[in-house]
Amino acid sequence: MSALLLDVQGVSKRFGGVQALNDVSLQVHKGQVYGLIGPNGAGKTTFFNVITGLVPPDSGRFELGGRAYKPSAVHRVAQAGIARTFQNIRLFGQMTALENVMVGRHVRTRAGLLGAVLRTPGFKREETQTVERAQGLLELVGLGNQAAQAAHTLSYGDQRRLEIARALATEPKLIALDEPAAGMNATEKLQLRDLIEAIRDQGKTVLIIEHDVKLVMGLCDRVTVLDQGQRIAEGTPAEIQRNQQVIEAYLGSAHQPYEAEHEGPIGDPLVGDDAPNPEPAS
Repeated sequence: MSALLLDVQGVSKRFGGVQALNDVSLQVHKGQVYGLIGPNGAGKTTFFNVITGLVPPDSGRFELGGRAYKPSAVHRVAQAGIARTFQNIRLFGQMTALENVMVGRHVRTRAGLLGAVLRTPGFKREETQTVERAQGLLELVGLGNQAAQAAHTLSYGDQRRLEIARALATEPKLIALDEPAAGMNATEKLQLRDLIEAIRDQGKTVLIIEHDVKLVMGLCDRVTVLDQGQRIAEGTPAEIQRNQQVIEAYLGSAHQPYEAEHEGPIGDPLVGDDAPNPEPAS
């Protein structure tokens, strides 16, 4: 097994009287595509928000690449090596696709504001490198010919891919994708799967929240399942599909485990375009 990359232990978070996360732990190894699933309100987005610095945890221990990090601010987490996308697309609509990706790259630049104002040689060199890297990432996600288009003019699926390119521009050790297939049609989901596999093949590690369970089971190396803020299962996709506690969390206790050859893992009501709407940020 590859080296451990993300090690999160004992994460808890309460909002008033609601225990959104209760002692949740998760370990992701380098080069994995790791899935995080669960019914609506399970705490998945809260977990993402905690590990990426958007929401402060009540408790927990956080390590990335063997080094402790404190998820106290988004920019510090990005510098540590975690990038993310969101359920709701957050692009700079009037900026071009290329400019949106360049924004992500600036977390790794060093010239600073003074260099930008004075147009120093160091700034110009970094700017050239930033443009080249941004264009390369647009090529990776299939938007190389749309670099000059304003982000708001892109199709929904293209905007999703643009967000992934911007996240990759931060040169992350781990990229966390929050519902990347939400709103996509079947063809777009296949393209997304190919893209995530290409990202993994480039040596990146991916952590993904996704309601399309069929996509998760066909893509991920390992999966953790949350329910009501607690981890109820962890294992390979095949192990998760046969886990009675997972099936009960999704479908109720009257259902029996599905066999591996069943074409809709965990049950058809939860796969494809019939999946429930993404959970609200909790």
